[in-house]
Amino acid sequence: MDALLIFPLISGIIALVYAAYLAMSVLKEDEGTEKMKSIAKAIREGAKAYLNRQYKTVFIFAAVITVVLAIAINWQSALGFIVGAALSALAGYIGMNMTVQGNVRTANKAREGLAAALSLAFKGGAVTGFSIVGLAIMGLSIFYIIFGEPSLMVGFGFGACLISLFARVGGGIYTKAADVGADLVGKVEAGIPEDDPRNPAVIADNVGDAVGDCAGMGADLFETYVVTALAAMLLGSSPSVRAVFGVNGILLPLVIGGLAIFATIIGTFFVRLGKSKAIMNAMYKGVIVTTVISAIAFYVANFYLTKGNLGIFIASIVGLLVMAAMVALTEYFTAYRYKPVLTIAEAAKTGAGTNVIAGLAVGLRSSFPPTIVIVVGILVAYFVSGGATSPEMGVYGISIAAAAMLSATGIIVSVDSYGPITDNAGGIAEMAGMPDDVRAVTDPLDAVGNTTKAVTKGYAIGSAALAALSLFAAYRDEIVVRGLPFTLTIDDPIVLVGLLLGAAVPFLFTSYLMMAVGRAAFHVVEEVRRQFREIKGILEGTTKPEYGRAVDIVTRAALKEMAIPAIIAVGSPLVVGFLLGYRALGGMLMGVILSGLMLAILMTTGGAAWDNAKKYIELGNFGGKRSPAHAAAVVGDTVGDAFKDTAGPAINPLIKVMNTIAILFLVLILKYALLL
Repeated sequence: MDALLIFPLISGIIALVYAAYLAMSVLKEDEGTEKMKSIAKAIREGAKAYLNRQYKTVFIFAAVITVVLAIAINWQSALGFIVGAALSALAGYIGMNMTVQGNVRTANKAREGLAAALSLAFKGGAVTGFSIVGLAIMGLSIFYIIFGEPSLMVGFGFGACLISLFARVGGGIYTKAADVGADLVGKVEAGIPEDDPRNPAVIADNVGDAVGDCAGMGADLFETYVVTALAAMLLGSSPSVRAVFGVNGILLPLVIGGLAIFATIIGTFFVRLGKSKAIMNAMYKGVIVTTVISAIAFYVANFYLTKGNLGIFIASIVGLLVMAAMVALTEYFTAYRYKPVLTIAEAAKTGAGTNVIAGLAVGLRSSFPPTIVIVVGILVAYFVSGGATSPEMGVYGISIAAAAMLSATGIIVSVDSYGPITDNAGGIAEMAGMPDDVRAVTDPLDAVGNTTKAVTKGYAIGSAALAALSLFAAYRDEIVVRGLPFTLTIDDPIVLVGLLLGAAVPFLFTSYLMMAVGRAAFHVVEEVRRQFREIKGILEGTTKPEYGRAVDIVTRAALKEMAIPAIIAVGSPLVVGFLLGYRALGGMLMGVILSGLMLAILMTTGGAAWDNAKKYIELGNFGGKRSPAHAAAVVGDTVGDAFKDTAGPAINPLIKVMNTIAILFLVLILKYALLL
């Protein structure tokens, strides 16, 4: 047992050491000209200033919750919560920092060609990927060594979830308010290119890539990894699973994660351009190598930890296959070489209305195939693990599938985080007046980045469905072990009420986020228009815009708008639990999983499809830039921006927050609920 505990801990340390090595290799590269350095410095200062203000605000809230947990639950939950929150914040900060350090270096590296720029940007992204998995598996291992009981670690998962929620909400509002405001006035009204230095919102837009796409994503994937592994550990500690595997059932998710770290390190060496110069193929080589090596390693782990239980091994392979299928499906719906995006782009020829309709149709359709994949994955993992004779073993198999799926987080995040770096690199190249051949390198990298970011969101959401099912099973076990009946049927009005309320929460939650982006973008639009109108010489390029005004607008808006979504996520399960009891709360958890999964896929995939439809037109298709089709596509993209980078991704931590807080406060709910 001791050796098994030490292995995941050592794996986490190795992941962090490798991340540090990659960071040093990125930082030693040249930043380019003085103008490039000046622009990068402004982006860096804006990103750090926002994130520092956000974390100061959030940690006041976190301190209050820590005290509440210590008094109402136990000190272990309080300690776990604050450490989980701190590590989640650190994961986000690392992601942000590598974006603002790697962007200018990638822009300068683009002078040497596509292969050199891709290699550098991917290294920057890999720093975030390995930092996330390293921090996550170290935190889980240390807390299990200290407490020896997964039920005492739920606070750790809750802390990670809550910070992730704030990071996704705040960063998402920031990045999309700046992006929408910059596009609507700059591209559509003024007719200037994207990332043009004459646009007063251009610095805010580039800051948003760092605080939204990287800081928010880093915190999000950290909590997804932690909660998924923790859910499997909770189920592994149930009496029925312990009777079969002993303590090894608890340790298996950690060992799987540790083995995948070594597979991912090997996989990173295969991310390089081939003769075809296909960027996405270069990324896929790394993912495929990581997956194959992980599968072999999982077989070895299964042989020693479960006495060669073939069903559990197959369940882990199912998790890897679900990951691969989610990646492939997301690329199909978001890459502009496939029909869905081409359909949206063509619809722009007849105006913004038809473009928006086509985008919504693609988004709606995109939720169905991933659902089929998840359904098949759940059923196969359940039955091969022995679900037909032992439902508890079947659900444990599903949790192992989820843990295996999340074990690839290192390579998936590396592929994702390269996107914001190349997006920023393109912006710096434009603002610094670099030659067209540099932008010819950064633009295709950025276009692929849009797809990889969508892939990661689809991956996180798909894993959320499996992890949430495991968390729900852990919630059920906490009730059953206390001798209470737990049968949820739709003809029970209490359960039905909870189910309906849970299904409605993601819609209420995302409505606030969409409106928040709209309100903040309105103020950005008004500010950009004011500067164009009142400051002479901006559009002629003889006067420098007041970039700081737009940065300040979106910073204040993002911090202000975080409160209500967080209250909805934390408060709704507590209100339902204490007023209507554990059966209604169980129904609510099922409802939020079902509607949240569909809505999140619709928003993230549909939004990315709108974005790449616009980029397809900008490549010279359907009239190219400054054509009516392009103007219509920009409108569709502004809708998609709030979908894919704010509302949709925030549903993932919403689901996890509601599930973890239900488990955490279940003892009090069972004791004080008005209606059981």
